[in-house]
Amino acid sequence: MARSHARSKRKYTGKKYKHFRKKRNRELARPTINTEIGDYKVKKHRVLGGNSKLKLFSTKFINVTDPNSNKTSKVRILGFESNAASKDLNRRHVLTKGAMVETELGNARITSRPGQHGALNGVLIPI
Repeated sequence: MARSHARSKRKYTGKKYKHFRKKRNRELARPTINTEIGDYKVKKHRVLGGNSKLKLFSTKFINVTDPNSNKTSKVRILGFESNAASKDLNRRHVLTKGAMVETELGNARITSRPGQHGALNGVLIPI
């Protein structure tokens, strides 16, 4: 069965909506991209309107911005700290927006959406 972003079949009360049309191709959902720490792997994907997105599957580097000096540098990721989005993502060390990683400069919080942007950007966390 296809994943869909279409309206739910049921109302919040549990009553069924009246069926009025079939699924549309634009409503199909794609599988989630679980970005991990590893060798660089990215794929280009065509989306609605002929546009394209870069999907980042794994990387070893992150673009970290230091808020004090406002300088950005590409640094190596040393390890995974935490992901507050979900216990499951935290357990599997999946990098999403808001996840914390350990870098050469210190701990950083991810500010980009790696599954949608194709890049890993972050902000240095002051200690």
